[in-house]
Amino acid sequence: MIKKEIKEKAIEVTLWDAANKLRGSVEPAEYKHVVLGLIFLKFASDKFEDHRAKLIADGKEKYIEMPEFYNMNNVFFLEETSRWSYLIKRAKQNDIALLIDTALHTIEKNNKALKGALPDNYFSRLGLDVTKLDSLLDTINDIDTTKDPKQDVVGKVYEYFLSKFALAEGKGKGEFYTPKSIVNLIAEMIEPYKGIIYDPACGSGGMFVQSIKFIEAHNGNKKEISIYGQEYTNTTYKLAKMNLAIRGISGNLGEKAADTFADDQHKDLKADYIMANPPFNQKDWRAENELKDDPRWRGYDVPPKSNANYGWILNMVSKLSDDGIAGFILANGALSGGGEEYKIRRKLIENNLVEAILVLPRNLFYTTDISVTLWILNKNKKAQSKSIGDEQRHYRDRPKG
Repeated sequence: MIKKEIKEKAIEVTLWDAANKLRGSVEPAEYKHVVLGLIFLKFASDKFEDHRAKLIADGKEKYIEMPEFYNMNNVFFLEETSRWSYLIKRAKQNDIALLIDTALHTIEKNNKALKGALPDNYFSRLGLDVTKLDSLLDTINDIDTTKDPKQDVVGKVYEYFLSKFALAEGKGKGEFYTPKSIVNLIAEMIEPYKGIIYDPACGSGGMFVQSIKFIEAHNGNKKEISIYGQEYTNTTYKLAKMNLAIRGISGNLGEKAADTFADDQHKDLKADYIMANPPFNQKDWRAENELKDDPRWRGYDVPPKSNANYGWILNMVSKLSDDGIAGFILANGALSGGGEEYKIRRKLIENNLVEAILVLPRNLFYTTDISVTLWILNKNKKAQSKSIGDEQRHYRDRPKG
């Protein structure tokens, strides 16, 4: 077991070292899409080749070029020019960047689930050094991504890279990634077993991945979960779609990358579970008279335009089903704001929505050392509150001595 873990870590570290060779002409914010795009391409190709071999072994050779026989088994169909074997044979050619761009474009075009997910002309546009790109391709070529499905090698590599990129991009840049420890804490607290999961600021999709892991760890059925999310930044939207795709998780992240407040992609959604780490203390998130009559604030004061914290809170409250529960991270300042924030906070308590607020320790995030709070809002705590009240009355009324 120890040897296997060391081996997997070595793969991740080796890949990171190879990716770092791209530094200089390419910024981390850009080359993460290059590296993760290639990892996805290798993974998709390995799955395609495995399934192709299975079709041949089952006497279905006449179907090996028919997309339907791959898609029905959750495998992406790849034309010859999109296959890893085709690209690796041409890795030293001067036009390899164009060939990779063409391969990714063709895969996305042929597989609806990948619409808007893959890097778009990154390789040609960035003018990557052919020798460095060849070295990276060679390193990735050594990974057998489907050898042991239970180990989720590609998922681990992807997660490792996201955390490293968050660090490399520095303070104020790594918003696409929430540390695994925090995501896992939220999942363990709200227990997303069955129903609709929503994340209004989904970043690279970590909340969804951890939810599925939680379900599998507790012998649940991931087919009983539906995933909905939204992401503002286009490149991060692509990361999220790719992150879900490599794990075979289907999800609705909207038709495009969009601002959750200005262009809500899931207006009528009612979610059973909400997990989120929205941007902290977002300023000027709406114009003075913008969104004042938005139905998401119904029953509450309009959140101040100077800080979006309570805009995020009320967006989530409006999306909860009658039995819904939400777990999300906010800066500590959300506990003490005055004016409209105070009125909204008081109303949340009066409406019996606040289940718990936990102050988490400092230095949990890669890009900031501030302490944060984890909020749990629960729409289904009336019966629970009643039983607690009964216990309190029983304790208060019992004979003394």
